[in-house]
Amino acid sequence: MKLQVAKWGNSLAVRLPAEYALAASLREGDCVDAEVTPAGKITLTSANPFDKAAFLARTRKRRAAMPLTEPVVENMRKEARY
Repeated sequence: MKLQVAKWGNSLAVRLPAEYALAASLREGDCVDAEVTPAGKITLTSANPFDKAAFLARTRKRRAAMPLTEPVVENMRKEARY
């Protein structure tokens, strides 16, 4: 994908499409590492690597906050809608 370079103050900026930011798990305020090769290739790498332990802790916390309800299938059986 070709991206346009724009002026931002005294610097130049490239806007990342939302789907690229989502795929790289980037959010506003995150940091990236930038490298430039002698051939002029620019590589951006997320400075916040994926933390599996933190992800699992957040998932467990969210799941614990969910209310337990009667299973939908059980409701259907009681109402004879299956």
